[in-house]
Amino acid sequence: MRVICIANQKGGCAKTTTVVNLAAALAEANKKILVIDLDPQANATQWLSEVSSDKNAFHIFSSKLPIDELIHTTRVPNIDIIPAHQDLASIEKVVANELGVDFLLKRRLLSTNLRRWDFVLIDTPPTLGLITVNALTTSHELLIPVTTHIMTLAGVAQLLTKFDEIKELLNPDLTILGFLPSRVDLRTKHAKEILQSLKEQFGDKVLKSMIRENVRLAEAPSFGESILLYDDHSGAANDYRLLAQEIIKLA
Repeated sequence: MRVICIANQKGGCAKTTTVVNLAAALAEANKKILVIDLDPQANATQWLSEVSSDKNAFHIFSSKLPIDELIHTTRVPNIDIIPAHQDLASIEKVVANELGVDFLLKRRLLSTNLRRWDFVLIDTPPTLGLITVNALTTSHELLIPVTTHIMTLAGVAQLLTKFDEIKELLNPDLTILGFLPSRVDLRTKHAKEILQSLKEQFGDKVLKSMIRENVRLAEAPSFGESILLYDDHSGAANDYRLLAQEIIKLA
């Protein structure tokens, strides 16, 4: 069982798109997946399921409800979810008087058998606040989606600073799974230059897989479907299948 945090505090970096479609591709490969949606915007939750929000990720931090009561099935076989809720945005106030707030998620997850799933994918908000710290403290690996845009690299630098702090102080076992180039348009010189820059800075930590820009990928959330279901034969669906296989092999 592998716990993977998908994070990048820069908005528009295809973070939730990565969570949903990677989960779908892993599920297609007969892996069992738990998605923990910690983003108050709840986009992954809306994309994958129609569950009631009565029991959700907010209760991980605000109550003693058993974790198993927060887990719901989704529309996709082999994928379960702990759905997000907008109240997650106020979580720092809710836990202000708690001890060990950086470990709340990790402690709560100890009460369930995570080995029921092959992968736990944690979607995070586009910030480096308490929720993202909890996700990083809980995870084994960090997957960083990066768009091929110059401003993305500045955001990556901030995330890596936080990664180093978490690894040193809270979670020495945390590793970088890889940087995932996303929304890549190889027809542009700029995209090629950013890809080259990523490889120069991070070497073999840049995944061989990349997610190419694709209008079908942008359409899929409106229909509540992963790209593998929305357009099974699209280039984007194939990109996520290749990513899933690469991640499986990196175990």
